[in-house]
Amino acid sequence: MTTALIADDEPHLAQYLKDQLASLWPELEIVHIARNGVEAAARIAELQPDLAFLDIQMPGLTGLEVAQGIEGPTQVVFVTAYDEYALEAFEHAALDYVLKPVKTERLAKTVERIKTGLQQPVTEPDGTLAATLQRLLAQPAPTEARLRYVRASQGELMHQIAIGDVLFFHADEKYTCVQTATTEYLIRTSIVELLPQLDPARFLQVHRATIINLDHLAGTRRDEASRLFVRFRGLERELPVSRAYVHQFKAM
Repeated sequence: MTTALIADDEPHLAQYLKDQLASLWPELEIVHIARNGVEAAARIAELQPDLAFLDIQMPGLTGLEVAQGIEGPTQVVFVTAYDEYALEAFEHAALDYVLKPVKTERLAKTVERIKTGLQQPVTEPDGTLAATLQRLLAQPAPTEARLRYVRASQGELMHQIAIGDVLFFHADEKYTCVQTATTEYLIRTSIVELLPQLDPARFLQVHRATIINLDHLAGTRRDEASRLFVRFRGLERELPVSRAYVHQFKAM
């Protein structure tokens, strides 16, 4: 049986990848899910899985650094949200790469490629893997990783929501609402945890419980008490802006 390790510092993304792999490759055994690069490196050395699905941007060690330190037979599949990471080099440096958000059709092709690759002897002509990783590690890292999508629930179903489709995030006591133009979804991630992962040029906190997407902002309104509200294109609902954040709209 082929074994694999998944490393991603976003647990819901790691679980999504695991679920997709279980559907596309039932015989594959996931032996561990690591939440950072240091844990991934330690478990790869301990468990010697056949495969490691490594996110590029992880705390502790990046996926590139983890891959560079692998001494056993484990082969690498890079998972990345950054296509500027010389993807053509990944073609030679690893079994494959997968771009986030992970699409089922693309992952299916990856699975077929992996199965073919595992049947062939592992070779590194002219030190391709080591040389490529060294070259990639020498490149400047991208700016802080930003969410490109969220995995949210609606009833019993889970959905992949592109971050650009989100009008706003609004938290209550237990959940955070993810509002699109047509549907409301739920996630358990708090507003405090979400904010650092969002592009500050697009997303703005307007209340301790609310983050809005400026791309969907239709305008503002003040009531008789001079309280400020924000409006969204295609949505009747308005959201209040707390006094602490009103100053952000003076220049708009």
